[in-house]
Amino acid sequence: MSSPCVSTRLPSRRWLILAVGVAANTAFSATFNGLPTAAIALRAQFGLDAVQLGWLLGAMGLGIAVSELPWGALTDRWGDRPVLITGLGGTALMLGVLAWASAAVPGGSGARVALGAGLFVLGVFGGSVNGASGRAILQNFPPHERGMAMSVRQTAIPLGGALGALLLPVLCNRYGMAAGFTMLAALTAGSLAAVVIWLKEAAPVSGSSPADERHRVGRKTLLASADGPRAALRDREIWRLALGTGLLCAPQFAVLAFGVLFLHDHAGLSAAHAALVIVALQVASMVARILCGRRSDRRGDRRAFLRRACLLNAAVFAVLGLSAFDPVARVMHGVPGGGAAFCVLMLFLSGVCISAWHGVAYAEVGGVAGVNRAGTALGITNTAVFLANFAAPVACAQFLTHLGWPAVWLAAAVCALSVRPLFGGREQHERLAQGGDR
Repeated sequence: MSSPCVSTRLPSRRWLILAVGVAANTAFSATFNGLPTAAIALRAQFGLDAVQLGWLLGAMGLGIAVSELPWGALTDRWGDRPVLITGLGGTALMLGVLAWASAAVPGGSGARVALGAGLFVLGVFGGSVNGASGRAILQNFPPHERGMAMSVRQTAIPLGGALGALLLPVLCNRYGMAAGFTMLAALTAGSLAAVVIWLKEAAPVSGSSPADERHRVGRKTLLASADGPRAALRDREIWRLALGTGLLCAPQFAVLAFGVLFLHDHAGLSAAHAALVIVALQVASMVARILCGRRSDRRGDRRAFLRRACLLNAAVFAVLGLSAFDPVARVMHGVPGGGAAFCVLMLFLSGVCISAWHGVAYAEVGGVAGVNRAGTALGITNTAVFLANFAAPVACAQFLTHLGWPAVWLAAAVCALSVRPLFGGREQHERLAQGGDR
């Protein structure tokens, strides 16, 4: 039996497709991960308390969450290119509207409601990016390279977050939120141009032959992918992986939403220095994601890796939470510079550890689903992720208001530990031996 054929366009174009996917995700990540780093300016301009700030920062995540699954299903039916063009175009337009409104509309309760609604709509358009770009990459890379490819794509999340953290606090503190939204609109328009110019639809890497597809993914995945989105919606394993991925993202969103405030209010850093810590965290997360993706491709143990990631993150967030208790903080502050330094170190380690595993999880979801229903499967996963993006800031604000910083980080530790059973199941190397996704 002949080996699965590979598209003749694949070797020369797959890295370009990956670059376009990274650009699209970077632009949107600069928005949803970057805006929280401007929380101090946002709080000052709109007169927000901690709870109101949490709801506003969560509004965009809620918009993404409710739109991810529809966008994923549309991607499986229409293809990657039209969905990305529509979504990025709407995102750039909405950012322009928010820039105008931030400059033209005076502060007050009405302005806060309008801003929340605008961020929600922004999230709805932005929800197109994750599933469509992920499907394009899965379609252009062979299974044994997808852990690495998806991890490279996932570096766009910290890359965009670092870019946002580097630019937004400066722009927003000096010139107001309108300047920040304008910069994000320009960045999104640039990624839209890259999609229009370079992203073309390609045949799956395994070829179009049913026999070849069966040879690659096994009979179960072939039959399940025959009716695409509906089959993905009925697959319990996809739902379990999606739920685990979403829940394990909650501590990350806690760091991104409230990390700057923690370093500013609790550790005593200036807004600029706190933002620089987040930039460093995001850069380190990029490296960690690539290394973890490459390792998972070599060893084929994605499930075991994810379970270990749960334990590691539970440990580092527990230490971060314990360090925020007043008695511990007083002891640390007794050492010159010790209190602030330890807070910075633990937040940095927690942020990197909670970001490192993402590409491995997405590659596992794509491997279970198969290319023909990857858009829907990634849509399910991203729905769970951005429900966490909505819920985490809201929950953190409540913990912070009523219980303080230790409760915020200890809750993150409990969340990470509780996810571990959801990543159970057969190990990757067992599925490979039986004709699995590689």
